[in-house]
Amino acid sequence: MAQPSTPQPFLPQNSSLPTTAATATWAFGSSARTPGSGANTPTASTYLMPTSPAKNPGSMNDGLKPKISKTTGQKPACLVNASVTYCGNDQIYAFGGFDQFTDEVYNHVLRLDLKTLNWALVDNYGDIPGVRMGHSASLYEGDKLLVYGGENEHREYLSDVVILNLKDHHWTQPAVQGPIPKGRARHATVVYEDKLFVIGGLTGEANYILDDICYLDLKTWTWSKTWSFVQRFDHSAWIWGGRLWVLGGLGADMERPSEIWWLDLKGSPALSGSGRQYSTMGRISSARHEPWLHPNRADRTDTYTANSGSVHIRSTRREKPVAPGAISALKFVSGPHVPLQSSGTHFHVCSSGALLDFVTPSSNIRHSDCNLSSLELDSLRWQRLVEGPELFQPGFKWHYCTINEDGTKVWLLGSPGDDSAGTNQELQLSEVLAVDLKRYGLLGNLDSSFASEQNRILASERQTTYPAPSGGVGSGLGSDLAMTFDQPPESGSMSDFIITANNIPVDEDDNISEVDSQLRFSTNTTSSQAFVSENSVVSPPIHVHKMILQARWPHFKRLYASKMIEYQTSRLHIPEPYSVVRAFLYYLYTDSIAPHPEFCRDLTDVAGMLVMANLYDIPKLRLLCVNRLSREIDIEHAAVIWERAGRTQEEWLKQRAARFCMMNFGRIVRTEGFRSLSRQSLMELCEVVGMDGRVVDGDEVDDADGGFTQGGGVSGRYRRRSHRPSGEADETEGDDDDGMDVN
Repeated sequence: MAQPSTPQPFLPQNSSLPTTAATATWAFGSSARTPGSGANTPTASTYLMPTSPAKNPGSMNDGLKPKISKTTGQKPACLVNASVTYCGNDQIYAFGGFDQFTDEVYNHVLRLDLKTLNWALVDNYGDIPGVRMGHSASLYEGDKLLVYGGENEHREYLSDVVILNLKDHHWTQPAVQGPIPKGRARHATVVYEDKLFVIGGLTGEANYILDDICYLDLKTWTWSKTWSFVQRFDHSAWIWGGRLWVLGGLGADMERPSEIWWLDLKGSPALSGSGRQYSTMGRISSARHEPWLHPNRADRTDTYTANSGSVHIRSTRREKPVAPGAISALKFVSGPHVPLQSSGTHFHVCSSGALLDFVTPSSNIRHSDCNLSSLELDSLRWQRLVEGPELFQPGFKWHYCTINEDGTKVWLLGSPGDDSAGTNQELQLSEVLAVDLKRYGLLGNLDSSFASEQNRILASERQTTYPAPSGGVGSGLGSDLAMTFDQPPESGSMSDFIITANNIPVDEDDNISEVDSQLRFSTNTTSSQAFVSENSVVSPPIHVHKMILQARWPHFKRLYASKMIEYQTSRLHIPEPYSVVRAFLYYLYTDSIAPHPEFCRDLTDVAGMLVMANLYDIPKLRLLCVNRLSREIDIEHAAVIWERAGRTQEEWLKQRAARFCMMNFGRIVRTEGFRSLSRQSLMELCEVVGMDGRVVDGDEVDDADGGFTQGGGVSGRYRRRSHRPSGEADETEGDDDDGMDVN
């Protein structure tokens, strides 16, 4: 019989649909297989959980690699040290900058409409600021662009603050109070709790590097005093978790340091006060600043009028107190996923409690070595999210990067490379690369529940005990609802619905997915362990509440509204493993997939929930699962994650799991997760290894790689052959037993 074109709510015996094998397969959805000739057919009292309409696998794979789009209109030149800021409503504003071909410095305002990809020169009014480059532009209150500092056409450093109202494009100049900081350029600014923090930068005739940090109170327009923090310019700064973080740029020795610095802002009255106290108590040693002091230059204090031809180059030099709050730093010496800051052009943005490092093409890095890496700010662990060929196309250079307020989308602005553009063609910001971060399992910043979920996951990884019964969910409504989950009605939980799932198959040699396709449930059976076939059993009942399921699970709401057999019996069977179904239902109660010793025990349950999120079209659960699986992938669960990612068309997660399996193949093949895969999945996973791949003993790999292992040690690794000519190969590459080679 032909497969039905539209799904029906249930398949009771009195349905007009014939109960053939093909019909049973359709009822089980994507996780089912067609039973053999001896398979049971549904009985008179059988009802099964139907699937949502099947998604088009082709549409999910389309556009996996970010596409480059061409812009139109008044495209700006590839200006140096301009500001490019996402300002909401699908609009990017570019201001100022230096034209390296004409030596002009601009104060133009341009706007890129991301819907039409059209550049337009914006007519602006009011107290228009002078030309500048190396300034900062920060979005404030959603409709104001705060421009601070920079360097004008006379190479003079500015310290003024001007504000562009994005509604009417009118410039204003606030009357500021307090000790105006040194004029500077190529610094970093962040807005936090109505304060504009200014960190580092270049200043002075000798271009010495500042280690300053200060802030402007945006409510009183009062400058704080200046403290000492970290000596950088061309760096990135952002706020997360009540801390101000700094990474990248150039340091005191004009090197690109690999350490990350952070300053605790919480609990410090000086950083959270009104900014009216200007005490300079406290001193630090000047040794680290000695190379940048110029004793032969007379100290002076310059008067300064904001937004005019006058400048504020330097104030009387005094040793500054150390910034209040705890200051910490961590240097990344090496690691398989630590991006080398000295290679490539780096762009840093913060999303989902992680720093994202886009390593883009440049003259000192190969295209294949570019990538997107993430640094989890809670655990300070680097991970490689996307390889360069999966993200960037050859022949393009990227000059600016900006992120939306949600932390879910990044835009890179660039131009064709020098070779493709030609020497006579003027380089413009003509190309836009839009990167959807949700595709890579990043939760974003705007939804507080998403952010709190990641915090719960990260915090739970460090717990050794779990508070019962919520298990890491914390206090609040989710914790209260968790106490009523899976409690029989006689306990006072007022549960009024029962859900069952697939229990452990009796014959453990059977593949779970094959058992799923043979499972049947009888509604007139009262035993929680009723046998319905020769090799499978129904799980114990899971006691839930119809009201919660209807509010949190749209598919159940539609299903229950049909008022068919599940409405009459208040029972439902979901043909998925028992532990996965319990974890899924527990998520509906708590909005959490954090590790729990009873309801979400390991990554196998999370991988199963990814299947259910795809099956029943729950985008948030899908995102949470991809996020956790990508961060916590390990030896034991890598094969299962790879298989589930393939089943749900999560191509990026599948590729990530495949790379992990290749690098740890010797241990992967000895895990239960690998053995649980179907024969077809096993063959597909083995084909991930290249044609020239070979597996050798772990001791031989350790000898060849200097004893270095990844992921807790492996018994088989791979490494890529050198692209040098065979005559230039080194001695280790001539050894046939030095590892697994993959072309």
